[in-house]
Amino acid sequence: MACFRSRKLSVIGESEEVEEAMLRHMLRAKIHRAVVTDACLEYEGSLTVDEDLLDAAGILPYELVMVSNLNNGERFTTYAINGKRGSGEVVLNGPTARKGVTGDRVIIFCYEYYNDDEAKHHCPRIIQVDDDNRIANCS
Repeated sequence: MACFRSRKLSVIGESEEVEEAMLRHMLRAKIHRAVVTDACLEYEGSLTVDEDLLDAAGILPYELVMVSNLNNGERFTTYAINGKRGSGEVVLNGPTARKGVTGDRVIIFCYEYYNDDEAKHHCPRIIQVDDDNRIANCS
């Protein structure tokens, strides 16, 4: 968990008190137990995900995501790009293709910073998928 607090600022002998605020880095959304449908080493990089899944999770194209591979324990960071809507595709591209193989189960996480008040009431969006990467449940 990353926490950031503001500091007292000094500008050429003068000081100004800044209101202290802490931000918490928390899970915003995850796509749970998606099946890797392909791995393309020669692609320039990223993670291709069915646009339906990205929309359901609220993940934008080129947004930072963390991926955890349930089959081999690999955990890596990359960015998401739109796959064909309704295709069920989850493709490891570029160097991430070395982090898993077709058929592996992965969890795709997206995080966001929240202040204390937001964090207390925050509930992440969880997208559970079936064996064909179709949405089975959203919470």
